[in-house]
Amino acid sequence: MQSIIQVEKLSKKFHIGQKEHYYSLRDSLVDAITFRQKKKYDIFWALKDINFEVQPGEALGIIGRNGAGKSTLLKILSQITPPTTGRIKIGGHVASLLEVGTGFHPELTGHENIYLNGAILGMSRKEIKRKFDEIVTFAEIEKFLNTPVKRYSSGMYVRLAFAVAAHLEPEILVIDEVLAVGDVQFQRKCLNKMNEISQKDDRTVLFVSHNTGAIQTLCEHCILLDQGKIIMQGDTPRVIEKYLRTFNDTILIDRKDRIGKGEIRLTDVSFENSAGEEVASFISEKDAILKIRYESVNNSDTDLRDVDIGIGIDDSIGQRIAGLSTVGNKNFPDRIKKSGLFICTIKTLPLNTGRFYLTLILRHKGEIMDWIQQAAFFDVENLQNFNYGSSLSRSDGPFLINHLWTVQ
Repeated sequence: MQSIIQVEKLSKKFHIGQKEHYYSLRDSLVDAITFRQKKKYDIFWALKDINFEVQPGEALGIIGRNGAGKSTLLKILSQITPPTTGRIKIGGHVASLLEVGTGFHPELTGHENIYLNGAILGMSRKEIKRKFDEIVTFAEIEKFLNTPVKRYSSGMYVRLAFAVAAHLEPEILVIDEVLAVGDVQFQRKCLNKMNEISQKDDRTVLFVSHNTGAIQTLCEHCILLDQGKIIMQGDTPRVIEKYLRTFNDTILIDRKDRIGKGEIRLTDVSFENSAGEEVASFISEKDAILKIRYESVNNSDTDLRDVDIGIGIDDSIGQRIAGLSTVGNKNFPDRIKKSGLFICTIKTLPLNTGRFYLTLILRHKGEIMDWIQQAAFFDVENLQNFNYGSSLSRSDGPFLINHLWTVQ
């Protein structure tokens, strides 16, 4: 089968501190006349020698840490920015959803922007008109259709932008992490739509996300980028496993792929059992203690108010299975010290055998201070003599549910 996308020896170079610039004849003449000395900039290779192919109807996941080169790759494939070297062959029309509201005019209404954005994507007015009602219904913006989009929330922007891109029938749909802005229900709706586009309509999807559960659901094949290079490509479960292992190589305080203002930072994670012993693994249905150290970079002597921390627990393929939070917890104080430990005790840990990853998010007065994906992991062991009579396998699912059987 002929590939719909072929990428050969693709590289992209940037000069640090310099905006991307197309050198004109006027610039050359000015340099010649004035002997203007060109500034010297450090060179940064965002992508280096990238090679892969995508088949028609394939949904390809692209994962990697922040700064790995994922968004740069999508911008080149979407013809937003040119490569420095290499060759790309694309056998179809591309529709891209890379940033919230790309292709929208803030002063125009949602109705007008559907036509504007559709035209930018290369669709005819007749085609947009035919799909208009489906777009509006999917985006769930009927009440705000005649409202300028500058008054839309970021979630409404995403719903409308995705609806236009997904319903105008491109051969290739390129989606960046932008879907993370939407609510969980709409994210699920988008994943179902992308799955429909790929499997039923036989169109190609390129999907970048930090949500490895979403990647696992949608994509059979995946590419792992790191520092601008492909370090692995193949079946999605194997690539995700490799991706998650890369997070264990860096001490938490040294992690560069964190998000947030940084005024308060998470510096360390450790685990203890109910006896106070530091452990790397827990026992199913025994207490598990998570200790998360933090520090403030603010020089003020005052304590911190309105701080909350959340913990996301993901399984071995990155699927979120549980969330823990101090929000609404009556035992959590309104004021905490500038540095210290958050201690979370999970009573009778209800997890089956396997490896689990923690994503941490720290907020101060509602603003994100520190957010680290896959900040740490722990293993869970399963003893033989629980209520279940024998140790369950991983195929029985991640949870142990306390239950009792009787016969009458």
